[in-house]
Amino acid sequence: MRIEEDDLEWAVSKGVIGRLQADALWQALSERAIARPHFGLIVVLYYFGALLVIGAMSWFMTSAWESFGGGGILLISAIYAAIFFGVGAMLFDREGLRIPGGLLVTIGVCMTPLAIYGLQRWLNIWFFDDPGEYRSFHLWIKGGWFFMEAATICVGFVALRFFRFPFLTAPIAFALWYMSMDLTPIIFQDDDSLWEKRTFVSLWFGLAMIAGSYFVDRRTKEDYSFWGYLFGSIAFWGGISVLGGTNEMSNIIYLLINVLLIGLSVFLQRKVFIIFGAIGSIGSIGHLAYDVFANSIWFPFSLSIAGVIILYGGVLLHRHGRKIEEGLTSVMPNWMRDLRPSVR
Repeated sequence: MRIEEDDLEWAVSKGVIGRLQADALWQALSERAIARPHFGLIVVLYYFGALLVIGAMSWFMTSAWESFGGGGILLISAIYAAIFFGVGAMLFDREGLRIPGGLLVTIGVCMTPLAIYGLQRWLNIWFFDDPGEYRSFHLWIKGGWFFMEAATICVGFVALRFFRFPFLTAPIAFALWYMSMDLTPIIFQDDDSLWEKRTFVSLWFGLAMIAGSYFVDRRTKEDYSFWGYLFGSIAFWGGISVLGGTNEMSNIIYLLINVLLIGLSVFLQRKVFIIFGAIGSIGSIGHLAYDVFANSIWFPFSLSIAGVIILYGGVLLHRHGRKIEEGLTSVMPNWMRDLRPSVR
């Protein structure tokens, strides 16, 4: 909830609080807001610079780096990580520099897969298979990447132990998402139905990530769950989307799951679920329009009426959303009310 000075003026006009109380409260809230980091140009530059460094050492890595050999890659990535961790640790506790400090620590964590790759290439130890050049880490699904992902997750959690910075969960969630794909060729080697099994592993792994993020969400004031929800949703929704179009019954189930995702976004107060749920619902309705009701003149009219009703429902929520939410919350059982995370 965002409080502005006009809200306090309204409270004074209604006799809820006095003028002196309103002035004192607004002064205290203003001083507290100044101490908080704001999403402005400076913060954008912080994150953009950090993403450039992460991209340079991961997605945009060229084949020329292989000329350093495994030992050289390990040494360079270790030096990078030590510098980023060291400088980040010095800045993290300084006033006004928590964000750049936390981002530098996050970059240090993102050096982990490159360091592990260099170590494995240097020692020529591949527990599952040789996955090829490091630049293929973001292109191909192979079991050989597993230990790089596992090490990134471990280093990320260790960093979180010492630096309470929510963006540190991004490389952890990203590595978990990659692991959900690279686990399949490890578990089901030389299987003719590998693609189908890959979707099931992605689906269940995504559900586990969402569940884990939910438990973290209920126990933290800062938002440490966003990236887990995001990559968990990608893994889960990607799995059900591949499986969802085999027949009409499965398409209906797929539509219902996406509608449930939209409802889950309201319950958990997370927009990420409504994005995937809306995309999936539109895709499922598109299948009905182009395949099932291809020759029906009434389907577009019916769908338009449904869209208008939904829009009108949005207008009602805008006008009376607080009363509706309070009414729904009041009739909720205590156990269900307790399941909701705190408002972000």
